[in-house]
Amino acid sequence: MQTIFPLLRYNDARAALAWLCAAFGFREVFAVPESGPHVRHAQLQLGTNIMMLGSVRPNDGMSTPHEAGTATQGLCVYVEDVAAHYERALAAGAEIACPPMKTGFGFTEYYTRDPEGHLWTFSNYLPDAVR
Repeated sequence: MQTIFPLLRYNDARAALAWLCAAFGFREVFAVPESGPHVRHAQLQLGTNIMMLGSVRPNDGMSTPHEAGTATQGLCVYVEDVAAHYERALAAGAEIACPPMKTGFGFTEYYTRDPEGHLWTFSNYLPDAVR
């Protein structure tokens, strides 16, 4: 059972929803409101995991990495086929920070940024706690 839910803010959350689905393989569960320029709350699913996102809002203390000038966190996501996932992200125009590589502990991973600068790691590594 998932008990931690990443939450990201985007200046163009509507475009982020479409891009994350196309580039990274997420499925949109819902967005509130369903249309219009701003997203109050949305959920995306990848496998059995949910992440949340919404539009940047004044006074909630969150912004995008582009606004902050740096990424302040990264998301690590398990994918079974790192090479295929990488090719999908590359084809969708993802900014690749580091192409797929073998780690010193026997797994493969790559680093990428979404259009508003959030840093993502996709890897075939699963921590022991979830195996």
